[in-house]
Amino acid sequence: MRLFITLLLSLSVIFSSAISFANEEANTSTTAKHTLKVTPEVNGPSSDRFPGDPASHKVVYMFNKSDAEYQTHILNSIQAMIQLYGDDVQVAVVAIGPGIHVLAKKPMRKVDPLIYQRVESFAKDYNVRWIACGNTMKTIGWTDADIRPFAEYAQVGAAALMVLQEKGYKLLVW
Repeated sequence: MRLFITLLLSLSVIFSSAISFANEEANTSTTAKHTLKVTPEVNGPSSDRFPGDPASHKVVYMFNKSDAEYQTHILNSIQAMIQLYGDDVQVAVVAIGPGIHVLAKKPMRKVDPLIYQRVESFAKDYNVRWIACGNTMKTIGWTDADIRPFAEYAQVGAAALMVLQEKGYKLLVW
């Protein structure tokens, strides 16, 4: 009986080792075979572009949540677009609903200090347009005096999104 149990335990260890080895081999071979390809359509700024030429690319983001993680994702995307295209991309952001608080001199909702700083930096250093929704401002009792000096406002934020798209901006939303 003792011999039988020892044999079973030995087979169990051998079998477990064989499965573990097979899984490692499968993971290694899958990883080794898979490589990402560069998307040929996505390039940086045109090489025949002169500084001051109109941007070849235009993008507008909808910024409609007060969640710091959501806002950070959008700001990181804006940063990546600027790093890729430099001054060959024109960026606008329309702040609607809870997202509008990043544009307030005195936000009524908590705004992460780093996010607050990055929004201003993008406006001042990279000419990112920040557009506040006038309807949201009206709903919470704000006037233009409540909005940071670099920001613009549109009577209807959704209309600003529509008009910018009509002018060639591509809408990106989360």
